[in-house]
Amino acid sequence: MPATTEHADLNWYIAHQDELVRAHNGKSVVIKDCAILSVYEDDLTALEETLKQHQPGTFIIQRVGPGPENYTATFHALAV
Repeated sequence: MPATTEHADLNWYIAHQDELVRAHNGKSVVIKDCAILSVYEDDLTALEETLKQHQPGTFIIQRVGPGPENYTATFHALAV
């Protein structure tokens, strides 16, 4: 199964993370088609501004920071 656009964009972020941290650490970047569309101070502004010109699901918003903890999430659930 081919990677979705979202997966390709996340993989692009991971591959370029070091250079993005040097240029945009702590900022929110909008990535579409494996390229940065814009850089914002926060995720909400990034979302609001990007939705003015792009459809939901066609881009990702990634907070730039070093290490895998900046592109992974762990969820815990209680077993009953």
